[in-house]
This record gives sequence, structure tokens and C-alpha cells, in this order.
Amino acid sequence: MDEALEVVEVVADSELEGVVTWLLRLVGLAALLAGLGLWLFTEMGLLVLPALLMFVGVVLLVAPSVLLLAAELA
Repeated sequence: MDEALEVVEVVADSELEGVVTWLLRLVGLAALLAGLGLWLFTEMGLLVLPALLMFVGVVLLVAPSVLLLAAELA
């Protein structure tokens, strides 16, 4: 966890904080939509792959804000 906070501190110190945050959010949105698409539009049902894609998508949508807040508090 310390390594992740160090990476977040480096990103926060650089001018690319907003770019990295939005890039992670876009990847998270794409993963969430891919998981929903596999679940709703195929006959897979809610199996491991669509559920995992949706979970990773939600985590990537929320993680940049939480990590940057933790870096600011540390």
C-alpha cells in the first residue's frame, strides 16, 4: 500500500494529476460497460468474467479520488 501511495504522491506533485485521474476513470467506465454488455447482451449470465469486469470498473471509477485524498492526508 505504501508503494501505491508513493506513486499517487508523485502524480499529485506533477502537473498530470487531472489527466491520470480521468484516464483511470475512462478505463473504469469502459470495463464497467464491457461487463454490463457481456451480462445483458450475451447468454453468459452473471458469471465470473462480467462480474469481475463490473467490479474492476467500479473500483477504477472510485479509486483515483480515494487515493488522491489519502495522499493529501498523509
